Amino acid sequence: MEEKRTRRYILSFGMLAILLLALLIWNIHSGSLHLSVSEVLHILLFRSGENAAVIWDIRLPRILAAVLLGGALSVSGFLLQTFFANPIASPFILGISSGSRLMVSLALVGALAHGLIIGSALMITAAFVGAMLCMGFVLLISQKVRKMSLLIICGVMIGNICSAVTDFVVTFADDSNIVNLHNWSMGSFSGISWENIYIMAPVVLAALLLTFLLSKPISAYQMGEVYAQNMGVNIRAFRLSLILLSSLLSACVAAFAGPISFVGIAVPHLVKSLFQTAKPLLIIPGSFLGGAAFSLFCDLIARTAFAPTELGISSVTAVLGAPVVIYIMVRRRMQAG
Repeated sequence: MEEKRTRRYILSFGMLAILLLALLIWNIHSGSLHLSVSEVLHILLFRSGENAAVIWDIRLPRILAAVLLGGALSVSGFLLQTFFANPIASPFILGISSGSRLMVSLALVGALAHGLIIGSALMITAAFVGAMLCMGFVLLISQKVRKMSLLIICGVMIGNICSAVTDFVVTFADDSNIVNLHNWSMGSFSGISWENIYIMAPVVLAALLLTFLLSKPISAYQMGEVYAQNMGVNIRAFRLSLILLSSLLSACVAAFAGPISFVGIAVPHLVKSLFQTAKPLLIIPGSFLGGAAFSLFCDLIARTAFAPTELGISSVTAVLGAPVVIYIMVRRRMQAG
């Protein structure tokens, strides 16, 4: 039995790795400019050629951003689902992504109004502050509202308020330097530079490593707070760690790509179904790989389905992720009934 489970885990990781590799290759080749396989290989190996800038300065940073941020959002969703013990908790549903989006919008507009340009590190900081503020509101509400469905509704309302204020800011922002702010506010991986990658990669990978190191406490916490305490887990410090890590991961996504919906809900559940287990030691790296592949696929659709017009990434993730969420809710209702 143990050998069968081990084989399934290896096969599942292999499937995710092959899927991610295939999507990486597909994304490099796809776009308004068609490039042959030999031309792409030559550009990747020697960084030279007529279209080298297209691959190295546009497509590769965008692909790496989709991998890092998609994986980060999926892991963040897994942490929030663990924290609230609810399968539909996610940065987008609880309004955390919207709070990050609002603070980044305010920071950009405020800085540019004074002729300043803020860097990637400051954008992440602003997004993290917004995420923590919204998370704080949700936690305060959770002290008064014990019913999870009401807490989710409150999170959605907080997100809607933040989105409304953000739309107001974007609508009246007429500075020519923030012409792309509207596209960013709808969710997009476009415009990512290598400078952004150099900032987001250490943040995401460090947060992912810290999350992975929490695998054992998370596994105990999944069995209940009392069990975790009996296993020696400091519940207060552990819950604070989950909040900080999930907020940091979702803030990094919001800072560079804007709000992206349903990835944090759908992917962890798809990964759990694939592995047929909820062990954090497997689900955390599996969620990262699954989120990266899911985001790459959605971004491919967003930029090629109606080319040269590009869709907002959240529109595509919602179409593909919402059915998964509906299925989860219906299945839980059937199991409860």
